[in-house]
Amino acid sequence: MTADITALDLEEAGAVLAAESARFASFGWMRGTSGNLSAVLTRDPLRLAVTASGHDKGELTPADVVLVDGSGGAVQGGKPSAEAELHARVAALTGAGAVVHVHTVASVALGHRHPGGIVFRDLEMLKGIGQPAHDVEVTLPVIANSQDMKVLGDRLEAAREPRMPAVVVAGHGLYVWGDSPRQARHHTEVVEWLLELELARR
Repeated sequence: MTADITALDLEEAGAVLAAESARFASFGWMRGTSGNLSAVLTRDPLRLAVTASGHDKGELTPADVVLVDGSGGAVQGGKPSAEAELHARVAALTGAGAVVHVHTVASVALGHRHPGGIVFRDLEMLKGIGQPAHDVEVTLPVIANSQDMKVLGDRLEAAREPRMPAVVVAGHGLYVWGDSPRQARHHTEVVEWLLELELARR
């Protein structure tokens, strides 16, 4: 364990991430062992608690997290999610305190249909991500998938829309972030609602 992060700190973060995972799994957004979540524990140096790889996200315990560094490498614990490096990249790039990655049908379907990005306008739900409900267009970026997290991170950085705390990875799922696990959850639920509405319209 690092000097500034205790075992209790990691366990408390694990309890939060386990509760958030169970919530998303109950919606069908983290089926099987898919998806992953993270929470920033320290900023300098960057350290994150990330859900462990290969676990059913509806059954996580506070121990099912791994402490990773700013490159997504394990510092303490077992094997982190394969996407831990991207979580760390998002946290460093956006200043986020938590990152959510879910595999939703709406995000994958619309990512295929709108490879240039998904535009939302004139919807009250936009207030949930801090945007006006009217007279503004907000684009949810869509980026091509890659198994190389550095490549994926470069694509996310190039496409990122500062007014939209999320990005769709085509054929894969949705990444969303916020200042805290609670805000990241709210942003995830709002963005997914917007995606489901757009899917229903089509």
